[in-house]
Amino acid sequence: MHIRVLGAHDTEQADLRGGRSPWLKPAQHAVRLDLNDSTKCDALVVGAGITGSLMAERLTRQGLDVIIIDREFPGRGSTAASTSMLLWELDRSLKELTDIYGFERASRVFIASLDAVNGLKSLISELDLRCELRTRNSLYLATGSSGKDLAEEHRLRQRAGLPGEFLDHSTLRDVFGITRAGAIVSPGAADADPMQLAQGLLRIAVSRGARLFDAEAVEFHATSEQVTTLMADRHEIEARWLVLATGYVMPRIVHSKVQKVSSSWAIATAPQPERIWKDGVLIWEDSSDYHYARTTASGRIIIGGEDSDRAVEPEERDRLIPEKARLLAQQLVALWPAANLDIAFRWSGAFDTTDDGMPMIGPVPGMKGIYAAYGYGGNGITFSFLAASLIGDLIAGSTSPLLRDFAIERDGVPSTDR
Repeated sequence: MHIRVLGAHDTEQADLRGGRSPWLKPAQHAVRLDLNDSTKCDALVVGAGITGSLMAERLTRQGLDVIIIDREFPGRGSTAASTSMLLWELDRSLKELTDIYGFERASRVFIASLDAVNGLKSLISELDLRCELRTRNSLYLATGSSGKDLAEEHRLRQRAGLPGEFLDHSTLRDVFGITRAGAIVSPGAADADPMQLAQGLLRIAVSRGARLFDAEAVEFHATSEQVTTLMADRHEIEARWLVLATGYVMPRIVHSKVQKVSSSWAIATAPQPERIWKDGVLIWEDSSDYHYARTTASGRIIIGGEDSDRAVEPEERDRLIPEKARLLAQQLVALWPAANLDIAFRWSGAFDTTDDGMPMIGPVPGMKGIYAAYGYGGNGITFSFLAASLIGDLIAGSTSPLLRDFAIERDGVPSTDR
C-alpha cells in the first residue's frame, strides 16, 4: 500500500511548544548524519524525541540494525515541554476505566503502567543515565468537598493489588500540610529531566550502531516484505519494520476515534528547596481538567494544567502563556501557600489525549510492518516505555493482550467529568 503523509511535515518543533521550560538548554546531541543516499535497515524509527529514543534503545538492545530520522533537533519539540512526571496512574481512574471496560481489563492496564514505571527506572539505572531521576510517591488529591470517591477508588485499587493508602482530610493536612477532603498517596512514581533522558537513550542507541539522520519522511509504501519510506529529498529507506514515534505530529495513515488534540501550560519557580512540600511528592487532582505539580532536584516548583482543546493552534496557544501563567500561579498559592512565586519559566505545549486515558500502541491497520507508538495522556513517558516494550516484543515474535487494549482503531468512549 502506497500512502502519502499529508500534513505531518507541516508542523515544526516551535509549533509543539512555546515559551521555555527548565529542560530547554544547550546540551550534547547525538550527531545527526545527512542522508546522502538511499539505504536499508532492520527497523526505521520516525521521530527522535523521548518515544523514539526509548524505541531505538530497545530495538538496538535486541540486536537490530536501526535508523532513526528526525527533521528537527532531537527532543526539542514536545519532549522539551514535558513536565516528566513518571506516573503509573492514568488520566482515567481505575473506577472510570472499570465502568468502561470492566475490572479485568482496567486492572490489567493499571498494573502494566505500574510495571512500566518500574521498568523505566531499572533501565535508567542499568544504563547509568544522568537525567536527575528520583523515585517519588504520587499524591492524588480530591477536588470536591468529600473524599468519598477517592476512598472508593482506593478500595478498587486494593482489589487489583495496586499499592497506596487513602488519607482523610485531617491526615492529609497533618502529613503534607495540604487542605483537601482526601487523597490517595501511592509509591512507585518518579520524576526526571526529560531532555537528559531522551538524549542519553539516543546516545546509547547510536553507540550500539544505530544511525541518526536529519531527514523528513513524506511517503510510506508497505508490502508483505518491507516498508519503503520516501524522504523529502527523494532518498529512500527500506526497512523490515517501521515505528512511528512522531508524538503530537500524527501522519494521516493513523486513524483514531479516541485521540483528541489539546494544549497544556506550565510554570516553574526559581529554586526554593526550603519551601517545597514533604518529600517532593508528585501531585495531581481527581478531576477531568486537573492540575499537576512536582519539584525538581534544584528545588524548583513546577505546576501545570489549564488544559484546553480549543486553543490548539500554536499562535493562539502561545499568546495565552501570560494569562495561563497567572492562573497557574494562583493555583499554586491555593495548593501550597508557602511557595515563593518568583516564576522563572513559563511555557506551553501540545498535549494530545485519548477518551479513555490509554495510549495508542501497536500495528497500524492496513499497513503491514508499520507500528504506532503514541503515549498520549498525562503519563506519556510511562506509556512510551510501554510502547517500546510491546513493539519490541512484537518484532521479536511475541504478543500481549495489552495490544488489544491500546489498539489504534478502538472505539471511542464518552467523556465524563470526575
